Amino acid sequence: MSTEIVLPVDREAVAALSNSKNEPAWLAELRLQALETAVQLDNPKPEKTKIDRWNLDAYGTASTNAKVAQFSELPEAVQEVLRSSEDSEVANVLVQVDSNVIYTQLAEELKQQGVIFTDLETAAREHEELVKPHLMQAMKADEHRVAALHAALWNGGVFLYVPRNVEVSIPLQALFYQKDSAARFAPHVLIVADTNSRVHYVDTYISSETTEASVHNGVVEVFVKPGAKVTYASIHHMSKETVDLSYRRAVVEQDGGIEWIVGEMHNGNTISDTTSILKGNGSTSDAKVICVGNGEQKLNLTTRAIHFGKSSDSQMITRAVMREQASSIINGITKIEKGATKANGEQTERVLMLSPKARGDANPILLIDEDDVTAGHAASAGQVNQEQVFYMMSRGISREDAENLIIRGFLAPVVSEIPNEQLQAMLKSYIERKLGQ
Repeated sequence: MSTEIVLPVDREAVAALSNSKNEPAWLAELRLQALETAVQLDNPKPEKTKIDRWNLDAYGTASTNAKVAQFSELPEAVQEVLRSSEDSEVANVLVQVDSNVIYTQLAEELKQQGVIFTDLETAAREHEELVKPHLMQAMKADEHRVAALHAALWNGGVFLYVPRNVEVSIPLQALFYQKDSAARFAPHVLIVADTNSRVHYVDTYISSETTEASVHNGVVEVFVKPGAKVTYASIHHMSKETVDLSYRRAVVEQDGGIEWIVGEMHNGNTISDTTSILKGNGSTSDAKVICVGNGEQKLNLTTRAIHFGKSSDSQMITRAVMREQASSIINGITKIEKGATKANGEQTERVLMLSPKARGDANPILLIDEDDVTAGHAASAGQVNQEQVFYMMSRGISREDAENLIIRGFLAPVVSEIPNEQLQAMLKSYIERKLGQ
């Protein structure tokens, strides 16, 4: 007996979405094919996390927010975040509210160098030669139902292209704001860094407080061409009623490099999957992930490096703190394929639990199909040292403040390695918000 799959959207709605945005035929067809594929697929099955118990159908409906011409016209919540990360006038920024991008600003100097920084919907119409060969190629629509639904329903998003030999020294920023929990929120970020280019990109995901369930289904695809270097930083801090499904993929060619910096400060259930595909010889990946879990959160965080290139190198560091009744599964996966000689993969996962009811598993996994390689891992999961807490309490510090100090000290080694001082400050501010709840 088969079970009928009921999707949160139908074919007519997807076709209407494409038509309303005047999308090219190839993109409209991609969406419809993905929707048909979704019916045939299961949801992802992350290690030791039963997401079928989560509300995965609260996608809401597509909304439209009016575009604004001035930074001062943006919602106050957006201005507050962007101002906190800039000492001067905000520049080189894109803002999405609910289902569409309402503000984009890029310095004239970067435009003259050929940098493209716009919403993905516009890029699909105006830069088809760059978008079509890359969209849903690092993350395939047939990977699982969540991926297929994203391919069918994504909205707004970012397209960033950096031409050959161009170095962008100032970080480009995007802010994704879920203002209305009933609005569909599924941005797609697509970055193409051409040969020998350099770029730093930062995005932040926030939402208004709500008691209504919603789903964020987001995908990031980064294509690092030969010799290019990309730093991608992302911080998530949305409502506890929002299920956050975030998949990040990077394809790194010869002598290229990707650096991931991920701050999982979200307040609801989370799937976070960050994967580097080291395709070229001499390609590199460096991933730093930190997480704070509160309440009854369920978090599954996976960091993965797949080595194809010779002399490729991957580094992973994940540190997670679980408070109250929060639970986490931390997966580090290093896969070295046959032929990837001289490859090196190192990973460290550490979980700190501050409550007897908190849970945390650290799962380091090495999958090696080549002999001439080096690889290693370190992992730990344990309770906070109560002697440290009692010592600080004996000095007049409350238990809550003592625990918060221990959390800061536990996360500090990762935060301090972030090379961008602006991002460090932003991440610290979100850690403080988490600890203040």
